[in-house]
Amino acid sequence: MRCYHCHLDIVDSSPLTADVLGEPRPMCCPGCKAVAEAIVGNGLEDYYRFRTEAADKADGGQEDIFAKLALYDRPELQEEFVVSHGEERQIQLSIEGISCAACAWLIEKQLTKLPGIKQIAVNVSSRRALVSWYAQELSLSRILRAIEKIGYHAQPFLAQQQEESFKQTSQAYLKRLGLAGLMSMQVMMIAVALYFGLFGNLDEDIKAFLHWVSLALSFPVVIYSGAGFYASAWRAFKARTVNMDVPVSIAIWALFLSSAMATVKGEGEVFFESVCMFIFLLLISRYLEHRSRHRAAQISANMSKYMPVTATLIEGEQTHNVLAKSLQKGQQILIRPGETIPVDGQLLEGQGYVDESMLSGEFEPVRKQVGDMLYGGTLNQSGSLLVRVVRPLKEAMVSQILRLQDEALMSKPAISRLADRIAGHFVSLVLIISVLTYSYWSWQGNPQAFWITISVLVATCPCALGLATPSALTCAMARLNRQGILLKRADLLESLVHIDTLAFDKTGTLTEGRFSIARWRNLSDRADSDILAIAAGLEAHSEHPLGRAFDNLPVSRASQVEILPGFGLSGNVAGRHYRLGSANLMQHEVPQALQQANVLLEEDSGLLAGFELKDQISVGTESALQALSHHQTLIISGDAEANVAQIANSLGVQQWYSQCRPEQKLALIKQMQQEGKKIMMVGDGINDTPVLAAADVSVAVGGATDLARNAADIILINPRLTLLPELFRMAARARRKVIQNLAWALGYNLLVLPLAVTGYLTPWLGVIGMSLSSILVVANSVQLLKDE
Repeated sequence: MRCYHCHLDIVDSSPLTADVLGEPRPMCCPGCKAVAEAIVGNGLEDYYRFRTEAADKADGGQEDIFAKLALYDRPELQEEFVVSHGEERQIQLSIEGISCAACAWLIEKQLTKLPGIKQIAVNVSSRRALVSWYAQELSLSRILRAIEKIGYHAQPFLAQQQEESFKQTSQAYLKRLGLAGLMSMQVMMIAVALYFGLFGNLDEDIKAFLHWVSLALSFPVVIYSGAGFYASAWRAFKARTVNMDVPVSIAIWALFLSSAMATVKGEGEVFFESVCMFIFLLLISRYLEHRSRHRAAQISANMSKYMPVTATLIEGEQTHNVLAKSLQKGQQILIRPGETIPVDGQLLEGQGYVDESMLSGEFEPVRKQVGDMLYGGTLNQSGSLLVRVVRPLKEAMVSQILRLQDEALMSKPAISRLADRIAGHFVSLVLIISVLTYSYWSWQGNPQAFWITISVLVATCPCALGLATPSALTCAMARLNRQGILLKRADLLESLVHIDTLAFDKTGTLTEGRFSIARWRNLSDRADSDILAIAAGLEAHSEHPLGRAFDNLPVSRASQVEILPGFGLSGNVAGRHYRLGSANLMQHEVPQALQQANVLLEEDSGLLAGFELKDQISVGTESALQALSHHQTLIISGDAEANVAQIANSLGVQQWYSQCRPEQKLALIKQMQQEGKKIMMVGDGINDTPVLAAADVSVAVGGATDLARNAADIILINPRLTLLPELFRMAARARRKVIQNLAWALGYNLLVLPLAVTGYLTPWLGVIGMSLSSILVVANSVQLLKDE
């Protein structure tokens, strides 16, 4: 029995089979079976019907790769790089072989066919993919296999491997560029000399010899330097689609083979210099694109380098070094002066200054005291700190930043989706126009029909169109990331330019959120110390900024504490039930003496005390609001009317609302949206969560609660509002760059298409124009990384 694919003898008594031409056919190995199934699956079954000889034996290596990929399904391996949300799983993958936006589109299209995939977003700039899937329906190894089958190689993202991949890709580009440049110079010198007669009157034999020399010099350029374009085009064909490298590959081989045929026959024109220059200039544009994308992605990806490998763990009276990634919530670690903080934690003992510039972009050290949060990757500049771990390494702020940056690319702006569709259709249109052009000029008897067609393929390759939007968005988001502004969705840059109303929470947003007790009054017959201890015990369970005013007081242990967003909280202390919060929570009438109190304390028998807490306006808030004065601004707060009025008057805000519960804030936002307003909500607390989710764009400021950060679209790591004007400026700049890029890319293609079709544009000029078009788009986008 022989293998139907390679015709080698089958030694196994129970051979593998594959369905070919409607019948099960014997196969000698898993490799031949996989290739046969791929041929049939891609609609190329006629290969077996019309072939004249057996195929080469397939390499069984792919099955070995698949077997290794199955190891990634082990929970102990997934623990480090897979994030779990119930049954949903999320992973970042490094993908080798991505060369342009079409590659990303191809991978996304193929993976969405898998059952269990929730979302897939491929970032061309960083050559990474963010994949979300449901574990009960799909395994990780199947996702990796699906990527492998279409010719790309995927593995879990590790920053060190990503940097190595970039270096390898850069080296490969430089080798191909070096060869193409060297050979292009030699071929060009021969072509120019022959064209201008610099060698004098040469015999035909000498000219033929020089053509053979040009053929020999061009051959390695076509085979080696242009290999990346052919591999990309082949992957597109395997997926039954077309990408930008399809017309490029057709043009290269058409020029080379026709010139080679002319050389062999000794008659006709040769264009070896055009082939070499085409590949050389296209490689230059791709290399520059590769460098600029890496520069943009590096700002985010390099945050991983701030994470230390080890940490000093305290267990009892002993300290010893452990891997930072092994730290668990609740453990205690020691951080000495000059050390990098390994994970997010809360300061238990000690005080000092911490450099948080890698998170916030602000280089002034931040003073940390007992109870403050410390973030992984920041630098302890002074003092020994005892820290309790709050989040493990993969959930640390730096890790969240990296995930948010990739999640942002899951939602493409409308203008980006439009550009993708135009680029995809344009490639097909170029191929159709090329066929029609050749048919027309051949029918007219024009001997240049072939070269005119090549000019159409070369000049109108829509590389610049594919780069127009992603290059600008990547650079804009990288710049914002560097300044401490995190966007969860790329389409927010488009939404921001339409915002006309800014709504602010007061406490912790416009103000410092660091309250102190200005004055208080005890209405009961209990000791002042008892009342303060009860209030402090209840507030110890709250994340609200108001609770920080009670931090340094003696604490009575509270139990069964219930947090009531927008009202306050209730709980039991020493067997008695208390309520602590705003007047709306109290069940007894508030006397005139406590009208100025922000926080009231009562038990079932009556009111016990009232606390007047004071806060200060945040540094930079006034200047930020002045820079945003062309927007309508308003304050929506749950605080007392007198406090809100004072802050509003200080900041010059004419419209404000006080004592608003969460549902009232939500109703206000929805009412304004019904009036046609586009609203950005800026907040930080649990009570802001519903309105943050409902606003057109929502922002959580530094120090916001976890719920607020989850609900917000944008996170300001620095608690200052001075970043807001920069956010709006960058959104406007990014939109201008996208429009400029699209206008140039579309304008260029629409201009050169009629010139190429009518024969006025030579292949060589088309090569230069197409390459310069792509370089110009990338260079224009990179300007976003610089200051205006």
